[in-house]
Amino acid sequence: MAAHRAEAAAPIDFSELGALDTAGAALLIRLIGVERLRELPPSAPGLTVERRALLLAVGEAMAAPEAPAAPAPHRLADVLAAVGALLTETWSNLLLLLNFMGLALATLFTVLPRPKRWRLTSLVTHIHQTGLDAVPIVSLLTFLVGAVVAFLGATVLAQFGATIYTVDLVAYSFLREFGVLLTAILLAGRTASAFTAQIGSMKVNEELDALRAQGLDPMEMLVLPRMLGLLITLPLLTFLAMLSGLVGGAVVSVVSLDISLLRFIDIAREIPLRHFLVGLSKAPFFAFLIALIGCLEGFKVEGSARSVGAHTTSSVVQSIFVVILLDAVAALFFMEVGW
Repeated sequence: MAAHRAEAAAPIDFSELGALDTAGAALLIRLIGVERLRELPPSAPGLTVERRALLLAVGEAMAAPEAPAAPAPHRLADVLAAVGALLTETWSNLLLLLNFMGLALATLFTVLPRPKRWRLTSLVTHIHQTGLDAVPIVSLLTFLVGAVVAFLGATVLAQFGATIYTVDLVAYSFLREFGVLLTAILLAGRTASAFTAQIGSMKVNEELDALRAQGLDPMEMLVLPRMLGLLITLPLLTFLAMLSGLVGGAVVSVVSLDISLLRFIDIAREIPLRHFLVGLSKAPFFAFLIALIGCLEGFKVEGSARSVGAHTTSSVVQSIFVVILLDAVAALFFMEVGW
């Protein structure tokens, strides 16, 4: 024991050490130990300041305790955490949308009494982009869906000898639901994404900062023309979609179901007007929400093209989800009140 202590207390001579790197320092530390290294005097032979610092750094690293092993994954906890994060994000987005909605309405009520601040040129431009340019795709899609609904309805109703009620099926479905719903979904994918990309690109290029520096309000300059343009065009496109769906059903009825065009028109005219008004009344609400979501996602864009793409996708998904959710709520409401 005494011999071991004497050996441990013997001075260490580094004068024959030619060079020292981290691998050599680690080898020396294993031979002499971390505690002995710390006790070496600064005047040890051949031990320069740089070598001493290297030995101490490597020794501290080798003496550091190992990091604890990562806990085993818990699938249920991970699922609950993901659900909680999703709910938190959804709630935050809802509050942000309500805040943006209030800001848009406040700006609208501020601008309306002041005709000099109306952006009529921008409004007409957005009416053209969101309305006239969407006429072909809305007409074609609703025409085809009307034909499909007539085919499916006739296939089922023919088993009961009630093929004539295919006319009522097409008319009721398009007047109350399909006309406005298909149009809103198309504009959610076409127009909301365009709004997000336009405003997002302006934010990336710092054009929004330039507007604010000039004392101009982006809500008044960018959001209101888009919102009002969509509020005007979506009801008109909904009316066109209703007509196109009825025309598609009429074509199938005349060609395949031996129902004359005059008979189709006579049956369609007997449908109460309230069903048409119920479908048309949803259009302004859908337009308002689609425009707000598209513009809001554009303002959320950060300074990269990747962010523009991500928020454009998010605006389409959110718009379609909100449209379908609101349509389901409206259907339940109108059913309860007997409309």
